[in-house]
Order: sequence, then C-alpha cells, then structure tokens
Amino acid sequence: QFLGIKWQDGRRQIPMDVINKITAMSPPTSKKETQAFLGVVGFWRMHIPNYSLIVSPLYRVTRKKNNSKWGPEQRQAFEQIKEEIVHAVALGPVQAGQDVKNVLYTTAGENGPTWSLWQKAPGETRGQPLGF
Repeated sequence: QFLGIKWQDGRRQIPMDVINKITAMSPPTSKKETQAFLGVVGFWRMHIPNYSLIVSPLYRVTRKKNNSKWGPEQRQAFEQIKEEIVHAVALGPVQAGQDVKNVLYTTAGENGPTWSLWQKAPGETRGQPLGF
C-alpha cells in the first residue's frame, strides 16, 4: 500500500479497510454530511464506471440554492454507490510504447456524458482499464 492506494500485480485498487468504512456509513442527514460522503467516495471515482451518473441525485442536495430534500432517489444513489465501491474495478498501470493502444470510450445519454479509458498492450487479449 502506498499513499492509501493498494497496489497489487501492478494495478491500483481500493484497500479493503476503506471499502469496509464506506459500506458501514449511515445515510447523511445534512448537506455537510452529504458533501463529506461525496468527498470520500469521490476520491475513488476513477475506479467506478458511471460514477457521476450514480451520485448526481446526491449532488442535487448539496447545491447552494437547494430545494431538494433527501428522498428515495438520494437513498437509492447512496446505496448504489456503496455497492459500486465493493465491486470497484482495479486499474492498470499506464504503459508506453508504439504497440500500446489507448482507447477512449465516450457516451452522451439523457443523464449526461460518461467515459472510460482503456489500454491494450501487445499480447493482451483484453485491455486494462485506466479510469472511468
């Protein structure tokens, strides 16, 4: 482990103690608690596909001119992001070389844009995710 990030087989992962702390968290009861929760899970956002789409209901209750209250949509987003943390993707190291292929996938849906960056080195049948 280095700087709070677990490195195993050259891949970045979320440490199990962090996963356990996040999954044990109770739903926020205030704007400040929601901001704090988003700060904790946001640090690991590169490991979670569609992170911004999942947490968008939580960001709505943190806006300055906020008329939104914590409701079923926020509760569902809170539980879903905790589940995604448990199944977070290990990210591969960035490799350099002429034969290395970098592929950026993007989509623009009705809920907003998403992206993922993958890298495929020679001899690999499937690329390694670098971030989401």
